[in-house]
Amino acid sequence: LAADFSNLKSEVTMVNNSEADWFHLDVMDGIFVPNISYGIQIIKSIKQYAKKPLDVHLMIHKPERYIKDFANIGADIISIHYEATIHLHRTLTQIEDVGCKPSVVLNLTTPVSVLEDIIDKCYMVLLMSINPGFGGQKMEEITYKKIEKLRKMIDTNNSNTLIEIDGGVNLKNAKKLIDCGADVLVAGSSVFKSKNPIDTISELKNIN
Repeated sequence: LAADFSNLKSEVTMVNNSEADWFHLDVMDGIFVPNISYGIQIIKSIKQYAKKPLDVHLMIHKPERYIKDFANIGADIISIHYEATIHLHRTLTQIEDVGCKPSVVLNLTTPVSVLEDIIDKCYMVLLMSINPGFGGQKMEEITYKKIEKLRKMIDTNNSNTLIEIDGGVNLKNAKKLIDCGADVLVAGSSVFKSKNPIDTISELKNIN
């Protein structure tokens, strides 16, 4: 979302050559969130050049309508919002059935407790650390406690579920997020708006 879309191939190549593990792709429909980003055709273009897995974050209403489409263009992980689908278990199964890893996203004020009965089915849980829809926002402090609660739930269930954080991640808060229990950090503006994105990614990756 924070990349230069007038020079997308170059941006993808930069990420390929960096220490980043995945491409995080924010799909917004203007209904579930108050913004429209990009969709299937843009991701198909990214897939042509991407040498790392595609982590596709669907900020769309009724994502179950498009799971197969995103799988067909090369999504590796598909993240759907708890708040956007009525039958969560069915939609996660749908993601598994098309060969992708299922992930659930929780909005900023949705409690992690809603996942107690389904945590074992989640390859990953993405905690929004901002109100979704726009890049460049400041991370909300509530995020730290939510990570700790989710980590406790995952450990109690002896689950291998990953915790991903999206929104306002930067070099100032990354260590605390990791210390609280986060496994995956989505860095958008802090990387693409930096003077040297590859160096910034390296610094993030090497935080202890």
